[in-house]
Amino acid sequence: MTVFDIFTNQLLNGIVLGSFYALVALGYTMVFGVVKLLNFAHGELYMVGGFAGFLVLSFLSPFIGAGWFGVAISMVLAMIAVGFLGVVIERVAYAPMLSAPRLSILITALAVSLVLQNGMLALTKGQYVPFGSALGFGGINLGKLFISYNQMILVGVAALLMLSLEMFVSRTQYGRAMRAVAVDKDMSRLMGINVNAIIAVTFFVGSALAAAAGTMAGAFYGSLWYFMGFLIGLKAFTAAVIGGIGSIPGAMLGGLILGLLESFATQLDLRGMGIPFKVGSEWKDVFSFSVLILILVLKPTGLLGKPEQERM
Repeated sequence: MTVFDIFTNQLLNGIVLGSFYALVALGYTMVFGVVKLLNFAHGELYMVGGFAGFLVLSFLSPFIGAGWFGVAISMVLAMIAVGFLGVVIERVAYAPMLSAPRLSILITALAVSLVLQNGMLALTKGQYVPFGSALGFGGINLGKLFISYNQMILVGVAALLMLSLEMFVSRTQYGRAMRAVAVDKDMSRLMGINVNAIIAVTFFVGSALAAAAGTMAGAFYGSLWYFMGFLIGLKAFTAAVIGGIGSIPGAMLGGLILGLLESFATQLDLRGMGIPFKVGSEWKDVFSFSVLILILVLKPTGLLGKPEQERM
């Protein structure tokens, strides 16, 4: 393959991977923007969403098939179910802690993560679970670049969800209230906004997006695992930090940047320069979290984030 062929293939892989990161990162950044909470259980909602989609598809596939239509119906129902799960977690675990020190809330989030993770471990006995989708292998050839229909649908659905979120936040009453609460909760209450309801909506939407990503990941990669949410949760957090945590466009941008960086980094080969070193896929996590450290050191607000203003 030529350098151009490698470039285009890795560009496509990076966009697909970045779409997953961006969807999960949106939940992180929405919750942080409104509640100032780093919800480290968010990756597990991605995992639970994948399993919820699997259960729905298993039940409905005899009637509607296991292709993309069946996956789409499963994804929507999984989004609703996990959205409500996110609201329950917020009401039970986080709402009583909002006035507590941030470290206490962080520990609570980690505890929720472990509960969800180990609960799924107990249910699945730690085994990989086949998702059961039947998506086919068709696609189009552009020279030596093969783009599967699955990749096109996945990226298209992710883009549609991100565009829908942007329109929801910028053009709806709930979205405007969400932005007001993010700026000043006390003033929002004085203006008649039900702050608790807005926080619940924020958790619902963020959790639903994570479930959408989890269901599509299960359908695309073919299997689910109880530990699948841990690493992508950390990657999504990295993406949110790169874009500027609290910024919705930043989360989208950060997810795509991280996906592309990981994809291209695995092709770094210095042997042609006389240096006996080639970066393989086993190095991608080292590379990703090194980028996180660099961003936190050099530009803590991220690419599109804004420094918090101290209010008197």
